[in-house]
This record gives sequence, C-alpha cells and structure tokens, in this order.
Amino acid sequence: MKPAPFRLERYFARFEFAAPYLLCCSDCETLSVADLLNFEPNALDDFFSLRLGYTESLGSFELRNQIASLYERAAPEDIIVHAGAEEAIFNFMNVVLDAGDQMIVHSPHYQSLGEVARSIGATVIEWKGDPEHAWELDLNFLENAVTDKTKVVVVNFPHNPTGFLPTPSFMAELSRLSDDRGFFVFSDEVYRGLEYDASLRLPAFSDLNERGVSLGVMSKTYGLAGLRIGWISTRNKELFRELAAFKDYTTICNSAPGEFLATLALKHRAPIVERNLSIIEKNLNLLSPFFDRHKERFKWNQPKAGPMAFPRYSGGSVGLFCKQLLENTGVLLLPGSVYGNQSDFFRIGFGRSNMPDCLSRLERFIELQDNN
Repeated sequence: MKPAPFRLERYFARFEFAAPYLLCCSDCETLSVADLLNFEPNALDDFFSLRLGYTESLGSFELRNQIASLYERAAPEDIIVHAGAEEAIFNFMNVVLDAGDQMIVHSPHYQSLGEVARSIGATVIEWKGDPEHAWELDLNFLENAVTDKTKVVVVNFPHNPTGFLPTPSFMAELSRLSDDRGFFVFSDEVYRGLEYDASLRLPAFSDLNERGVSLGVMSKTYGLAGLRIGWISTRNKELFRELAAFKDYTTICNSAPGEFLATLALKHRAPIVERNLSIIEKNLNLLSPFFDRHKERFKWNQPKAGPMAFPRYSGGSVGLFCKQLLENTGVLLLPGSVYGNQSDFFRIGFGRSNMPDCLSRLERFIELQDNN
C-alpha cells in the first residue's frame, strides 16, 4: 500500500509550530502533567514508581476499565487501546477491507478515514453532508449506494470539521441498514462528550450494534493529544480478535506513562470536559456576533458540538485569504482544500483559551482589507 500524502497533516507540519496564532485547532485546551497529577494525592508517587517495561498489548486493565465506563454496554474486554486514533483507523481498515471491496465514508472527512481504504485497493464512495442544510446526511443516498461489496460505512459524530450531529432516529435507521445489509459501521466518536446540550448526545455505535466500532481518543474532548492514547470499542468478538492480532505488526503495545496519565484523566474526566465546554461556550459567544458582523463575507452553520466549525468564504479564494492572513497577522486558518473538494470553506477552531486574541487579529485584518 502507498497512501497519498496527507494534505491536512502536511499543512500542519509546515505551519502549526511556526504560526504564533492558531485559529484552526481541532482539539481543546490541554493540561500539564502536573495538572493531571494534582487530581489525586498519591498520583505523583505512583507516577515516579511506574515501571517502564512492556505494557499489555490490549492496554492496561485499569485504562480499559475507565474507557469502558464511557459506554453503556462495553466491558474492558471490548476495548483495544492504540497509539492515538490514527493507528486504530489504520488497523481497522487493514483488517476489514480487501482490494475490490467498497467503503462509504461521511464527507468531508479526516483524510485517513478514506485514504487508507483507497491505498488497500477498496473503492471509496463519499457520503456528502449538505452545507445548505446544516451539513445533514441523506439516508436515501446511503441506502442506494450500498451494494454486496460494501464492507464498511464510516460516520463521524460529532463531525469534524462541521460540528454536525444527526438525530437518534438517524442512528437507529443506520443501525437497521447495517443489520439488513451486513456492513460494519466504523463510528468516529472522538468529539463525543462535547455536545453543547448534553441531551443531544448520541449513543455510541458500539452500544447500538455488534457490527458497530466506536473510535475514541484522548486528544480532542480531553485536550491530551500528547498522551498518544486512542481506542476502539466493539462487541464483535471475531473482529476484536483480528484487530488484536494485527496490532502485533504496528505498535504491539502502548506507552506506559501515556496509559497511566490517560487512566488518571478519565477518572477525573468530568472537570476536564466541563472546563473545555466552558471555553467553547465563551468563544462561541464571540464567534456568533463576529459572523453576524461579516455576513457579506462569511456564511456559517453554528455547530451543535465540538471545538470547530466550517464556514463558507465568499470573498474569493479561500487559499489566498488564509495565506494573506497568515503572512500579515500570524493567524493560521485551515483552507477547505485539505479536505478535498471543499475550496469555498475553511476550518476555524475555538476550543482553546487564546481564541479571542486570534479572532481579534482576524477581524482587524478584515477591516484593513475592507478599507483598502
């Protein structure tokens, strides 16, 4: 296999650690190691006494137990811990798909959700959200697109980059189609828990259906990307065994410090998520009037969850706009071209506490453009 270059990651490799003002981040405000250790009185001593040998391939029982508590029907024996979400995506696609199979992916999408399948030789069909209707997905399209070769349908709720959330009835119908047509549902749920209204939170797909595979990670909702801890939850025992065996050819096992700190964070996830939702709420209270003030230039659908949105730019080339903004202000936005054929859109992130400063610089740049 030889996947195409990862447009988004190549873009960030070039600019993420050079630009002083990041206004397109997909994660929430992070924490320090000290912040995590302060959650429990003996955590520092336990961390210092941690042995740095090999860890369990599936992940420590303590960590899998904490992850299982995020679900209604999962046990620790249904969880496989990976090195971030990326390894989990790569392993799942390689286990389930062969050349000539078909996969349907919710779009726009994080590139690896489609590209890994393409590199295996599978046919990938994009199930596109409708920007004119708040990025909704059409179940009729899916039902007509599924064939006998369809092995996987990939969905992402809350959605990156639009913040779209469907209804519970949508999920129930997707589960019914999976039962009727026999495909797996790979459900990217890395932003689950960041719904602005908790009553809108969807059930995890691995709870709904034994063909469901739920993807989680410490990076997004918890802001702990540096731990490099992700996971898959599935109640499909045969698939679980195959995924566990395939992991022997990737990371084998995970980082002991990463697992320790992830376990600690999940034990105390409530205040971490509450803090991140508070940051998002404050930033949305600035973003909404900003987009109202600049309706002639931007159109956006305010998301229902997550730390980002995907506004449309009507002032010309999005790529040029992002380039000039970076050169003149140091503010980094993400042009929609990194998601493929989304050239009128850009990603804006609002899960970090410095967003107001970034936004004020963006607004001054727009005002200077308007005055020239």
